[in-house]
Amino acid sequence: MRLILQLMLLVTLRLPLLSASQTMPPEADKQLALSIYKQIIEIKSGFTTGATTPVAEAMADRLRTAGFPASDIYLGGAIPKKFNLVVRYHGSGAAKPILLLAHTDVVEAKPEDWSMDPFTFVEKDGYFYGRGTADDKAQAAVWIANLIRYKREGFKPDRDIIVALTADEEGGGPYNGVEWLLKNHKDLIDAEYCLNEGGWGEMAHGKKISNDIQVSEKYVLNFRLEVHNKGGHSSMPVPDNAIYHLAGALDRMSRFAFPLKINDVTRVYFERMSKIQTGPIAAELAGVAQGSPDAMQRVAAASTAWNATLRTTCVATQLEGGHALNALPQLAAANVNCRVLPEDSVDFVHNSLKKVVADDQVDVKLLSQFVQSPPSPLRPDVLKAINRVTDSLWPSVPSVPMMVMGATDGRYLRAQNIPTYGVQGFFMDTDDMRMHGRDERMSVQAFYEGQTFLYELVKILAKPTA
Repeated sequence: MRLILQLMLLVTLRLPLLSASQTMPPEADKQLALSIYKQIIEIKSGFTTGATTPVAEAMADRLRTAGFPASDIYLGGAIPKKFNLVVRYHGSGAAKPILLLAHTDVVEAKPEDWSMDPFTFVEKDGYFYGRGTADDKAQAAVWIANLIRYKREGFKPDRDIIVALTADEEGGGPYNGVEWLLKNHKDLIDAEYCLNEGGWGEMAHGKKISNDIQVSEKYVLNFRLEVHNKGGHSSMPVPDNAIYHLAGALDRMSRFAFPLKINDVTRVYFERMSKIQTGPIAAELAGVAQGSPDAMQRVAAASTAWNATLRTTCVATQLEGGHALNALPQLAAANVNCRVLPEDSVDFVHNSLKKVVADDQVDVKLLSQFVQSPPSPLRPDVLKAINRVTDSLWPSVPSVPMMVMGATDGRYLRAQNIPTYGVQGFFMDTDDMRMHGRDERMSVQAFYEGQTFLYELVKILAKPTA
């Protein structure tokens, strides 16, 4: 209960921004951010087929041109194609550094699936299109552009500002940049706290609803459903078919849902959203905050995002099977990707899937498990600053703490006692979120407003004694 009251107090506190602030950055800084954005979108840094090193090297060149000494710029990574960039802008040292994080790898995109080349930066009808425009190259571009602006303006922070652009957030694995830096060069990114992706602005029907702050996140499990069979000639089919076993298991899984739950963070999220939404749904959201099972059912049915906030989810993401057009399959397999509530255990999820599959011919193997991490502490200075800048740019839009439905590199940092807050100021349509999907895009207005939001926010946080 103390956590809930603390959250409610902090997210409702309003402080005026002392200096006048415009929604859009100055034209020169807009053009700088745009040129960086375009450059890194057009570098193919897909998780499996691309490389992050060209992005890191390109941004290092820009920083050196802007006057950052080579001694303050680090390039390196687990393998030559998976480099990370870390740059430090020195402050007075009166406070510990702040870390600004973004990842430069992107989910794979097949040109034949898109209505345009996913690795050509396109501005059309008020949007920027391209793989990574929303996840996460917009924030990467803004961090670099704003850092260059701070230097040009002679900004003198009380703490060092560290920007880290890192590899392989999308798939984790052995080359993840944040995990590698923590193991090999923690001194480069050690900070009092971090700002990262994971929180965004929610917008519906052209109206800004809330500027969300990610303070906790789900964790990720991948399972492989696998069926082996002796196979045979396709002219003599038998009921015992590997593909049929797998199809039956996946069909049963598609009709299964994990229990609905709330925790300290999601309780406050739904309580705050009940005051923002209008109509009958507002009362339902209030019911969720109070723990009503019936309200949870109705809210989960009303929104895929709310459903994912209220329960662990598992979904089939990849299929394989068969070895010849004229042969009975000897193997059928599927990857099942689970986004797990912090309070649900690995064993609980694994055993639940085995029960749902209900077929001893289908093996359910745990493939990978991402790091679990505790929620970030509710720092008054961070939340007050976010409220302050949000109020300045978008009066009447509240900032709301949330548990992100996916997972971010913040989990590695939290596990190493570096609190991490997902906040961007990029407003996105809740009914048309295209991260990881076809024709990924970012609103032109949202990009520049986010640039201003993050510029102002970091200036406040970088001078805590002001």
